[in-house]
Amino acid sequence: MVRRREFLGAASMGVVGAWGWARVGSGQEPEKRKKAEAPVMRKALKPVPPALPTPLPKADERINRGLAEIRDRHKLPGIIGAVLQGESLTAIGAVGVRRLGSDEPIQPTDLVHLGSDTKAMTATLLGMLVEKDLLSWSNTILDVFPARAKGLHRDFQKVTLAQLLNHRAGLPANGPWWELQGRSTTEKRRDLLDRMMKDAPLSKPGSTFLYSNVGYALAGLMAEQVTGSPWEGLIRERLFVPLGMTTAGFGPPGTPGKLDQPWGHDDKGEPRQGDNAAALGPAGTVHCSVSDWAKFAALHLRGEGGKGKPRLLKASTFRTLHTPPGGGDYAGGWIVVDRPWAGGRALTHSGSNTMWYGTVWLAPARDFGVLVVTNQGGETASKASDEACSGLIRTAAGMARRPSRG
Repeated sequence: MVRRREFLGAASMGVVGAWGWARVGSGQEPEKRKKAEAPVMRKALKPVPPALPTPLPKADERINRGLAEIRDRHKLPGIIGAVLQGESLTAIGAVGVRRLGSDEPIQPTDLVHLGSDTKAMTATLLGMLVEKDLLSWSNTILDVFPARAKGLHRDFQKVTLAQLLNHRAGLPANGPWWELQGRSTTEKRRDLLDRMMKDAPLSKPGSTFLYSNVGYALAGLMAEQVTGSPWEGLIRERLFVPLGMTTAGFGPPGTPGKLDQPWGHDDKGEPRQGDNAAALGPAGTVHCSVSDWAKFAALHLRGEGGKGKPRLLKASTFRTLHTPPGGGDYAGGWIVVDRPWAGGRALTHSGSNTMWYGTVWLAPARDFGVLVVTNQGGETASKASDEACSGLIRTAAGMARRPSRG
């Protein structure tokens, strides 16, 4: 994830190109331990009914023209961009190809990899478990893993769920993902806990922002511990199904070796169908269509109840997820900043598994958001994503001013 503190800091944009905008600012465990740490359900989770499917708008030619300029200028394989207004995806565009060297066009309905944009989904899932009294924001590693915590550094024993979700646990960005022992992703995340919290933290927990995929993987493990279910099943049942995110899954989109979905590309433009290790899942392995991603974005756009009724979580829980600890700008999978064009506070995040790059911006006060994904990773893709977000924000602002027909 590349942070976006300064991007889109200006209130106005120049008149350039088809959109009329310019880029701005831009293993196995001993049986005794297994028994001691067996998950205990404090409250049964009731099934959540699925949402009804929603129609996808036709590709918007104005958006396509703007995306095409960006795609050509940065020599990207493909790019998809969309505008969200309230709970509706009102415009979408897609240009380029699914894989460089092929002529198979990328489609608005194609699946894309979200990378670290998965983090806000994991934080939302944890919010649900907090509301069900299965966890609290102040629960510590010692609270949730009493037997295992005895082998961890004393400072890490006191790390809270909130500190994990706000990147203030003193953990490094990454761990030995491909060396973790265990047959399931849950077992591998338990091994990650033992490895990464055995020695002293990099900084005093609670004191310093240190972006950490490890922290989110361990937050996901907390959810697994108190429910007895794997994160992958929990997030599908509790989030994807009720939101109607029927395309959501994990790992690289599509069938290995086939071009039934877009391939990712590294920063040199080489096609790849790889992904992060599965154990990293809660920090960044979700894929879905852009329209399904927008359903999740809409959940947070109106989560605090300013322009609509909160869904799945209480407004107070969304507020917690959107409020950084003092002196910071990161909370619950979102960077929280003020922007004039947003009418105040904006929520944003970017995600990349080095073969894809996706960015979302939400403006709750003005009830709109934009989403952009390109099937290439690296700095070029980051710049292109910034430019596309600028153009889409300009488009969204124009659509918001357009009088409704009645």
